[in-house]
Amino acid sequence: MRSFIHRTLKTSTFRLSTITTIPLSLSLSNSNPPVRSMNSGGGRIFQLKLDPLTGNSEWVVIDEEDQGLSPQQQPMLATTSYLDMLNDSRRNRAFRQAIDKSITKPCHVLDIGAGTGLLSMMVARAIDPSKSTIYSTSEGAVTACESYLPMVKLMRKVLRLNGMERKVRVINKRSDELEIGVDISKRADILVSEILDSELLGEGLIPTLQHAHDKLLVENPQTVPYRATTYGQLVESKYLWKLHDLHNNEVQALDDIHLVPTTKETILCVKSQQLAMHCDALQDEIKLLSEPFKIFEFDFWRRPESRGESKLFIKAINDGTVHAVVSWWILQLDREGTLFYSTGPKWIRLEGLGDTCRIHSSIYVWFLGSGDWCDHWKQCVYFVPGKGLSVSKDEELPLHAIHTDISISYEFEIQAFRREVELHDFAQEDQLILPPERVAVYGDSNWRCSMLEAVKKALKGRVCPLCLVPDDSVFLTIALANLCETSHVISLFPGLREKGAKYLRAVASENGYSMDRIEVLDNGKDNLTMGDTHQKKVELLVGEPYYYGNDGMLPWQNLRFWKERTMLDPVLSKDALIMPCKGILKACAMSLPDLWRSRRCLQLIEGFDHSVVNATLGGCGDLPPPQESPWLPFFIWQCGENKGLSKIFAVMEFDLSKPISPCFGKTQVEFTETGICHGFAVWIDWVMDTNNSILISAGPDQRYWKQGVKLLAEPVTVGIHGSSTGSISAEIEASFNPSSGELDFEYVFT
Repeated sequence: MRSFIHRTLKTSTFRLSTITTIPLSLSLSNSNPPVRSMNSGGGRIFQLKLDPLTGNSEWVVIDEEDQGLSPQQQPMLATTSYLDMLNDSRRNRAFRQAIDKSITKPCHVLDIGAGTGLLSMMVARAIDPSKSTIYSTSEGAVTACESYLPMVKLMRKVLRLNGMERKVRVINKRSDELEIGVDISKRADILVSEILDSELLGEGLIPTLQHAHDKLLVENPQTVPYRATTYGQLVESKYLWKLHDLHNNEVQALDDIHLVPTTKETILCVKSQQLAMHCDALQDEIKLLSEPFKIFEFDFWRRPESRGESKLFIKAINDGTVHAVVSWWILQLDREGTLFYSTGPKWIRLEGLGDTCRIHSSIYVWFLGSGDWCDHWKQCVYFVPGKGLSVSKDEELPLHAIHTDISISYEFEIQAFRREVELHDFAQEDQLILPPERVAVYGDSNWRCSMLEAVKKALKGRVCPLCLVPDDSVFLTIALANLCETSHVISLFPGLREKGAKYLRAVASENGYSMDRIEVLDNGKDNLTMGDTHQKKVELLVGEPYYYGNDGMLPWQNLRFWKERTMLDPVLSKDALIMPCKGILKACAMSLPDLWRSRRCLQLIEGFDHSVVNATLGGCGDLPPPQESPWLPFFIWQCGENKGLSKIFAVMEFDLSKPISPCFGKTQVEFTETGICHGFAVWIDWVMDTNNSILISAGPDQRYWKQGVKLLAEPVTVGIHGSSTGSISAEIEASFNPSSGELDFEYVFT
C-alpha cells in the first residue's frame, strides 16, 4: 500500500485494499463533495456520504453486479470535473492525434486511469480501424485499468454504446495490483495515461510510472504523453498576498484581536503547497516580475525519480515584491515534438503569433485550438512567505525548486530572506492550517470590523454571559473572550476539534483571556445538555457560520448553523441572542458562456458517443425531463467570461432566531442587460444583528466565497424592457427543505 492517498479518483493507480479504512477523496474539481470510498473486495465498494446539514454520514454500497448507478449514487459523480474534462476539445484532439501517430501496427496498449474509456477506444480504433478484432487476439490488445467502481460501470456503458466492449478489456483494479499472467498476458508495448492534476504530480503520476516501468511495460516503451515540462513565473499580486499573510494583513486591521501574534506569525497559516486557481482572472491586477522559466522535465517513457531538485537564477524584469510563483505545465504528446497541450495563463500568449505561443526565449509551443476556459486543469500558485521578496529590475534571484513524488515546492536561497522566514517558524503541533480564502477573510479589515461590531452589540448589557460557538470560528471564540472579561465561551469546533483547542491555548495571553474561560467540547454527541453547560443557559449563540473542511459546500449548506441552533434549543435561554439572526438567499441572472460550455451534455467526442454519461455526470442541456443539471459551487469571478444580467434580488429569508423550518420564496426579476443567460448564481447574505444594520455578503463580488450555480437546460436570450428580442424577465420560485437540506429552484422566462 502506498504511503499517500490521491486527491482524486480520476486515476486508476491506487484503490484502497480490503483491510484499510483510509478515506479517498472523490473531488475532481474546485468543488469538494463530502464523499469517501473504501473497497471491500469482491466488486463492491462502500461510499461514505456526508449530510452537510447535520455533519452525520452514512455508507452507500455500490456493487459491480448492479446495473448502473442508483439515484442516490449518481450525485457522487455529478459534482466532479469528469464532464469538464471530457468537454475539453483541445485535450481530446491532442490525445487522439498522438495516439494515431504512435500506433501504426497491432500492439498491446495499457490505459491507466481509463475513466469513461475514451483513450482506450481511440487506441482500439487506431489498432484496428476495421473494427473487426477483439481484445483477446494475440496481435493487438487494449487493457483499460480503472480503480473507481462507479466509473467502471459508466465506462462499460460507453464501450457498449460504441460497440467497443469486445475490443477493450476493462480491469477494476489499481494499476499496482495488476499482475502479468493474471490480469494481462504480457508487458504492454505502449502506455496511454492521463493522470495529471493542475500541479502535474498530485494524482500520483511518479509512483504510477515507476510501478508501470518496473512491472507492466516493455523496455523503452512508447508513451502518450511522451513528456511533461513545468514552467513558472514570479508575480506581484496583492490578492495572492492576502490569501496567506494573515500576520501583516491583521496588523492593518487596528483592532485588539491577534490571531497571529508577533513571534507566532505562523501559528495560523495556509498549507505550504501549491494552490490550483484560475490565474487568468487576476490578469489585470498581476504584475509580472520575470519571464517564464523552465523548472522540471518529466519523461513518461522512462522511469522517473521520486525526488528532484532544480537550482535556477531568475532575472527580475521589473521592480516589485514577489508574492508568489505562478506555475503551469506543457505536455508533449508525441515523440517527435509536434503535438502539445499547455495549461499556461493567457498572458503568456503574444499578439501577432497566431496559434504559436512564445513562452520563453527559445521555446515555442503549438496550441491545439483557441485554449477555451476549462476547470479540470488550472494554473498553480505557490506563496512566498510573509510580505514577499522585494526585487529590483535586472536583479538575479536564486530559486531552489524541489519535487517529491506528489508535489513541487520552491525556496528563495537569499540568506537575509531565509533568516526572516525562519523567525516565523513555530511548533508544528500548535499550528492551525486553514484554507487560503479563510485566511484572507480573517485578515480583511472590513469583515473584522463588521464582526466585532456585531459581537459588541450582542454583548452589550450582559453580565457573565455564557456564549456558545457551534461552528469552527476561532475568530468569534477569541472575540467573545477578548471583548467581555466576564464571559464564558464554549466552542464546539466540529471540524477543528482538538486542533482548535491547542490553537486557542497558544494565543491566549496575547488576546487577554485565560483558558479557564474557554472550553472546547467533544462534539461526538448529537445534543448538548445542561450538564455540558454547567447548569447554565446559553445567552449568546454565535457563528460566522464557517465549517472547517466544508469549503466546497453549496451556500445554503451553511444552514447547518440553523439546524444546530434548533438542536441546541433546550440549552438556550428564552431571550438568547442568535448571531447571525437571519440569512437572505440572494441571486443574480448570469451570462456564463465558458462555464456552460464546460458543463454541457456530451455527444460525440472524437467520433465516440458519450451521451449515455450525461445524466450521471451532471450535464446541462439536452437532458430529458425531469432530469436537470445539479447545483455546483464555484468562485464566479474565476469562471472565465461572466456578466450579471439582472440586479441582485432576494429569493427567500431564513429566520435563524426560530427553529429550522421549511422556507418558500417567489419573486419576479427584470433583466438589466441584454445578453445570453446561462444560469443563476445564488448565495446567502448573513444579517448579523437584530437591527439589520450589519450584513456579511458572500456574493460574486466577494472573492473569498463560492456561490451556488444553477445552469439552464438551454441558454436563453434576454433583454431589457422595451427590447424587441428575448425575455425581459423571469419568475423565480424557490423552496428549502430542512429535512434533506435541498434547495428547489424553479424559473420561467417571460
